[in-house]
Amino acid sequence: MGIPGPPCPLLPLPGNSRYKLTSVDVPDMVSYPLPQSSSSYSGHAPSSVAMVSGLHPSKMNCTRIFNLFCLYGNIEKVKFMKSVPGTALVEMGDEYAVDRAITHLNSIKVFGKRLNVCVSKQHAVIPSQVFELEDGSSSYKDFAMTRNNRFSSAGQASKNIIQPPSAVLHYYNVPPCISQDHLLRLCTEHDVPGFVKFKMFDAKPSSKTISGLLEFDNKTEAVEVLTVLNHYQIRIPNGSNPYTLKLCFSTSSHL
Repeated sequence: MGIPGPPCPLLPLPGNSRYKLTSVDVPDMVSYPLPQSSSSYSGHAPSSVAMVSGLHPSKMNCTRIFNLFCLYGNIEKVKFMKSVPGTALVEMGDEYAVDRAITHLNSIKVFGKRLNVCVSKQHAVIPSQVFELEDGSSSYKDFAMTRNNRFSSAGQASKNIIQPPSAVLHYYNVPPCISQDHLLRLCTEHDVPGFVKFKMFDAKPSSKTISGLLEFDNKTEAVEVLTVLNHYQIRIPNGSNPYTLKLCFSTSSHL
């Protein structure tokens, strides 16, 4: 055994952190190559790629993975593995985003299957062996330029409250004309559970959007609804651009 060195600055961020570190916060974080000996708890050197297995073969696709994982960091690329059914690689903004995703999403149930989320040995997602998933969508998708990533600037990242999955969803960016019945109908149309309680926050008269909370019978139902309906495009009569429904897990445990 060698003499212990100083504490390694490359430990993953705690799961509840709202911010990602930059090289300004930890100057020596980028000053030397990462030694293999300081690998993270996964047994691999930290990577910005997560490996996700236990994905429902007909109900999960690249977009739905994005909808769920984007709560914990930016998503660059998602690729399903042809050789390992029900498994995908998710390239995120940095290794801290991967750690947050593992902390909050490993072992949760989605569409009756339990996810396994871990650090991948790969350090980038390469778009090879692209094929068609059961729902007809592509097994590979690049999300680097999407406006739906929520950690693209420090100011934007600071607004994200990193929460574990819960039975209450916070919804926002919804047009004021959308009612409780509209949202319930949206759940029915997409074959996901309906909410049991609904709350709309008071908005300023000048506000162009509304927000509020949706409570479901349990956490698993809320996860499925978020996975399917996050970033759904709400079109309104005579409206030029659709509204992008935004969902995240609430800090409230019930309404």
